[in-house]
Amino acid sequence: MATTSSGLRPAQRAERQRVSQQQQQQGLSHGGNSLTRSLNNGQQSLRSKDTKPPPSSSSSSRRSVTPTSRSHSRDFDDENDPGRVRVAVRLRPRNAEDLLSDADFADCVELQPELKRLRLRKNNWSSESYKFDALFTEAASQKRVYEVVAKPVVESVLNGYNGTVMAYGQTGTGKTFTLGRLGKDDASERGIMVRALEDIVSNISIASGSVEISYLQLYMESIQDLLAPERTNIPIHEDPKIGEVSLSGAVTVKIRDLDHFLELLQIGEANRHAANTKLNTESSRSHAILMVYIRRSVPEKVEDDIISQDKKSRSNLPVVRKSKLLIVDLAGSERIDKSGSEGLLLEEAKFINLSLTSLGKCINALAENSPHIPTRDSKLTRLLRDSFGGSARTSLIITIGPSSRHHAETTSTIMFGQRAMKIVNVVKVKEEFDYESLCRKLETQVDHLTSEIDRQQKFRERDKYDFVKQLHECQDSFNEKRKNLVTRSEVLEKENARLELDMKDLLAELNRQKDHNSLMQDKIADIEMSLKQSKQHQLENSTYQKVLVDTTQMYEKKIAEFIKQLEAACARSESAEEQLDAMKKLSGDHQKLIQKHETENLKYQKDLAVTTQMYGKKIIELTKQLEDERARFEGAQEQLDLANKLLADYQNLVQEQEEISELRLKLQEMYQLHECTVNELQSLKAEYKNQVQEKETITEELYAVQEKLLVEEKWRKTIEHELIKLKNGAPEGDNDFEDKISYMKENWRGTSVFGTSASLNKSGPLREKQSAQRATIAKICEEVGIQKIIQLLTSEDSDVQIHAVKVIANLAAEDVNQEKIVEEGGLDALLAMLRSSQNATILRVASGAIANLAMNEMNQGLIMSRGGAQLLAKTASKTDDPQNLRMVAGALANLCGNEKLHTMLKEDGGVKALLGMARSGNSDVVAQVARGMANFAKCESRAIVQGHCKGRSVLMEDGALEWLIANCNTASASTRRHIELALCHLAQNEDNAKDFISSGGLQELQRISMESSRGDIQNLAKKILKSNTMFQGGMPSGWH
Repeated sequence: MATTSSGLRPAQRAERQRVSQQQQQQGLSHGGNSLTRSLNNGQQSLRSKDTKPPPSSSSSSRRSVTPTSRSHSRDFDDENDPGRVRVAVRLRPRNAEDLLSDADFADCVELQPELKRLRLRKNNWSSESYKFDALFTEAASQKRVYEVVAKPVVESVLNGYNGTVMAYGQTGTGKTFTLGRLGKDDASERGIMVRALEDIVSNISIASGSVEISYLQLYMESIQDLLAPERTNIPIHEDPKIGEVSLSGAVTVKIRDLDHFLELLQIGEANRHAANTKLNTESSRSHAILMVYIRRSVPEKVEDDIISQDKKSRSNLPVVRKSKLLIVDLAGSERIDKSGSEGLLLEEAKFINLSLTSLGKCINALAENSPHIPTRDSKLTRLLRDSFGGSARTSLIITIGPSSRHHAETTSTIMFGQRAMKIVNVVKVKEEFDYESLCRKLETQVDHLTSEIDRQQKFRERDKYDFVKQLHECQDSFNEKRKNLVTRSEVLEKENARLELDMKDLLAELNRQKDHNSLMQDKIADIEMSLKQSKQHQLENSTYQKVLVDTTQMYEKKIAEFIKQLEAACARSESAEEQLDAMKKLSGDHQKLIQKHETENLKYQKDLAVTTQMYGKKIIELTKQLEDERARFEGAQEQLDLANKLLADYQNLVQEQEEISELRLKLQEMYQLHECTVNELQSLKAEYKNQVQEKETITEELYAVQEKLLVEEKWRKTIEHELIKLKNGAPEGDNDFEDKISYMKENWRGTSVFGTSASLNKSGPLREKQSAQRATIAKICEEVGIQKIIQLLTSEDSDVQIHAVKVIANLAAEDVNQEKIVEEGGLDALLAMLRSSQNATILRVASGAIANLAMNEMNQGLIMSRGGAQLLAKTASKTDDPQNLRMVAGALANLCGNEKLHTMLKEDGGVKALLGMARSGNSDVVAQVARGMANFAKCESRAIVQGHCKGRSVLMEDGALEWLIANCNTASASTRRHIELALCHLAQNEDNAKDFISSGGLQELQRISMESSRGDIQNLAKKILKSNTMFQGGMPSGWH
């Protein structure tokens, strides 16, 4: 969405103006608060992601600069209005130059931290009161300043809001000390920058977030990088959609720890421009800006409703909060005549004042709800457009000094802070889906899955290689065994063939033996037949018996041989049969062995087939797993594409939701305005009833007061006796009373009534005694009451009068009591004492009380109108006591500080009496006379410059110039300073020039211009000598 130059969206500004106009038409300031509360409740019900508190109504956001309206400012840590700019004030301690510059009064600022109220004194009698979110006195520690001003902003930044902490003030008032103090030697002196980064680093872990910084300076309208000095003139870029300002050319450094940040901060401070001026020895010549970028992941339990509305599709998307903290150390504003800048310093001062003026214009425009905010007039306002009128939570600390010499600068700084308090920002949390983190996470997962797939693939390839290697080894082993079996089978077959041939030969031999045996049996059968035939023929052939016997014996021998041969053949046959059986058995064993080898061969072939089948299945499974991994990778790629698509859908959804939110806000505002009107009507009715009841109550109280007055009249005499009993606890000595007044006026209020420098150095025991006396006086005032104490001033008992006037004098030393004393007739009673009393103590104390009352302008007019100057002059003529004279001189000196009373004071003899008291020679009296002359001359000189009066000074007629010249070299530094100031102010009136030349005042003025201990008095004297032509003519030649 387009943005305007003020840093606010058009819809937001339109809503602000519409609500403001409606409330102005209704005229009901109470309705603005009701509207604010109802808008806040409506936003909580919408449960929007951005926390945008509605702009405050005109009645609450526009604050008048009057003291009455300032009292309604909210506390610094008010949770009901988190978008309002918080403003705190820090008062710099007095330095040596401030201690020497209290011509009229030392401190122009009075802080009341418990009331969060600041009083700014214009002069001795006029002051204004302002209220801020927090006030820090000179004794405030760096830790307390950080915890009150910056820590709430740092905590908001850690929760996702943008934040700004900025220091504004005159040069030399402690801005850089408050923000950028490193605290190397003493950790308690560390500034807001170091303490803020310490809290941020301790609350962010490396895993869940990051912290980055850029350190820049705006020097003569050129943005320079303090961490990389070579980068100058860095351009400013603005996002046309959201209006966010960025510096692309600046170096951004990621912070590791606090020591790392301290090193970077030290480098940046070394590169920052600084110079020595009259107002500050180390004056910053550029605006320093520390930018801290914080990025934190949001846990699931705190993710807001934008995610929950679409949790089905986006439940896994992480949420990140991005916030930015700006810590701005502005260069101090300065006046050229005071800083003495020349040359390059003058040019730097011009650019500093120009940028601060542009910032002031933007603050004024925002405070007045102007339709145009001139943020483009300066680069500083462009960089701070989100801090004032934008979406950041902003805390501003303004630094001021106590010296009255810089009253105008202090007033300008305070008014800047008052206007800044009117600005209300629309703070919001910057949350977004962490698509970058999601993409990185998905890419990491894809890389992990890819590496896992590669690892699995390598593992599978290695297993496949091992399986193939084992398969090859099994095949080689099988082939080798098969080859061995084949070889062995061939050997066995050859052996079997040889054995078969041997069997065949043996069978053939056996067959031959059988045939031979058969033949031999046939022959044996033939022989037996022959023998039978022989036996048969034996009878026949007895003659042949012998031959037959011989033949028979021969044949028997042959038969025995044949039988032996047959037995041998049978034995051989049996041996052959046995050999045949052995061969058959051996052949059977060979057959079994062959069958066994064939069985083992079948088993190996079967195992080989099973192993091949198993490895084939594993290869198929690995291939399937590889395809699954590829499918998962494609799924992750599709998920990444889906995330990119979701990012585009989310951007469209955000635009639609913004339009819907605006419509809902408008509807709710119409409904809430109706509710506000009804509530306001009811509240008005309730207020009317309350007023009726209050009227009745007041009537009853009036009757009770009348009765009480009658009773108090009876108590008056009793109280006189009680006061006499309590006088032992009151200050008993006159010296104690005088010391107390001097101490209170000079040390507590910073403006001397009597001008004695010795009272600044009171010892510790005396101060303790004075504290006890103050407690006693407060107790008396609380128990008795101021009115009754004033009534005791008219008592006939002198002791009662003395103690009563001492109490009144001490009470008059406090501003809060003066108005009541005057209203109760205390001033008239004191003047009556001066007129009628002859007691020296009463006259002295009454004069001191009148001196304290004369610090107020209104009281001065009353004193003069009732003849106070004449009474003081008569009192001075009646006594020679230095203490009495000091009191009277102090009262007259305070009256001299009012220009309107000069003529009356002269006619009543006050000036003449003041100069006459100087003849006493007492140093304290002379100091008061000198202070009165300085006050009179200064007011008279200012009136002449403003054109209120003209002519020769009335002091010349009473011999004041001669007295000043005669006492110009007095030993007291304070008295000498007042006399020098009086001479310079008298010399500013050209009508007094002749008197100066004739009385020797010109030479004294020349001496002051060269030898005065005060540089500002020297410069004033030189300026007067150069500007007055009569003085130049009366000076010796060669004087410069």
